[in-house]
Amino acid sequence: MQAVILAGGRGTRLHPYTTVLPKPLMPIGDHPILEIILRQLQHHGVTRVILAVGHMSHLFEAFFQDGRRFGLEVTYSFEDAALGTAGPLASILDKLDENVLVLNGDLLTTLNFNRLVAHHLEHRAAATIGTFRRHVDIDFGVLELNDEADLVRYVEKPRYTFDVSMGINVLNVDSVRAHLKPGVRMDLPTLMQLLVSEGKRVCSYREECQWLDIGRVDDYRAAVELFQANHAGFMPNSSTP
Repeated sequence: MQAVILAGGRGTRLHPYTTVLPKPLMPIGDHPILEIILRQLQHHGVTRVILAVGHMSHLFEAFFQDGRRFGLEVTYSFEDAALGTAGPLASILDKLDENVLVLNGDLLTTLNFNRLVAHHLEHRAAATIGTFRRHVDIDFGVLELNDEADLVRYVEKPRYTFDVSMGINVLNVDSVRAHLKPGVRMDLPTLMQLLVSEGKRVCSYREECQWLDIGRVDDYRAAVELFQANHAGFMPNSSTP
């Protein structure tokens, strides 16, 4: 099994931490975020990883090298300009398996990657999006009004529930190839909507797991606490050097 990890962003929402370190190299416990992801992928049967890097790419190469010490074959794809979350795939399409995991390099999860890929293959999907159920509590009374601004419904401090993207996807390479052009920016949400508009199947997959997108300072602090509380769940084979 093969994975592409998107690690080229500048992490501006985590400034000033990311002034000296790219976000995927920020430490969670004693390990960079990206090392935790790599160890999880290896545990679930991934053997080859392409790191799509840009900002501070030399630091990724210095730390992960060829991936051998993680039990993986790690290679690199470099971007000179920001290409979004799907654009970096265009230059490496011919190096990818028929179906490939594509995930962000700044997330913390206990998702079973094997089950995600199996779901994708079982449904013969063009793409599959890993999803997480997120609850949002509103601390105010929410008013529903009609066109004349008269009250229709009053809900005090409601809770809304959404299925959100985890930043973990499986793509069928032949299905997405026509939409990806080298050097042209494209984001994964746009790519997914293009596939749907063509009548191709885009599935979702959700399981009970822990997940955090480490995009903001508060999220980063929460991730550190979550990791400390469930080290074994996030770091399989943690005895590996």
